[in-house]
Amino acid sequence: MDSGKPTANALGGGVLIELPPARIHPTALVERDVRIGPGSSVWDNVHIRYSTTIGQECIVGEKTHISYEVVIGDRVKINAFVYICTAVTIEDGVMISAGTIFTNDRFPRATTSDLRELRTSAPDEHTLPTLVKAGATIGAGAIIGCGLSIGRFGMVGMGSVVTRTVPDFHLVVGNPARTIAYVCRCGEPFARFRPGELPDVAPTACHVCGLRYSAAAGAVSELG
Repeated sequence: MDSGKPTANALGGGVLIELPPARIHPTALVERDVRIGPGSSVWDNVHIRYSTTIGQECIVGEKTHISYEVVIGDRVKINAFVYICTAVTIEDGVMISAGTIFTNDRFPRATTSDLRELRTSAPDEHTLPTLVKAGATIGAGAIIGCGLSIGRFGMVGMGSVVTRTVPDFHLVVGNPARTIAYVCRCGEPFARFRPGELPDVAPTACHVCGLRYSAAAGAVSELG
């Protein structure tokens, strides 16, 4: 395991601070060839399988399981009891709330058709990738399907079951999850509507932070 050497990290105004090495709780199980960036924390009873990469300044909450060859960016918050399987990629600045479950096979079976032999757990043609893009949030207890992506600054409501790709800046809820709002980078909705409507939105500002957006045919655009 590479827990990361101290590195300089640029803050606003060009100020540099040195990040400490990653902190690994003594009860955590970290397998071979795992890379954990400086400033990250891995809490109690976490299991990180081999050849996974975790960026800098991340938090991995207690009793979370991260499977092998997962890629996680910088400043990602992973709460307790999260399951992240093989073929998942998580970009920078993502929030994954407690109890989230990722999947990577749409039609899983334990054995061959004659029930005489266990199927391998290694990736095969049935293993489908999932991408969580930068700035997204996944609410507590959500289940994330495979072969899809969660868009930039997208938001998945707690307990939702995601079965298809979530576009950038969309808030989805339910089972199956459907869009009910467009959300700002800060997380506040700037347009609400009935599930699946996807209305056009004239240039408008977030009432909390003032960032401006428009939307057309479900595609949200950031305005300068």
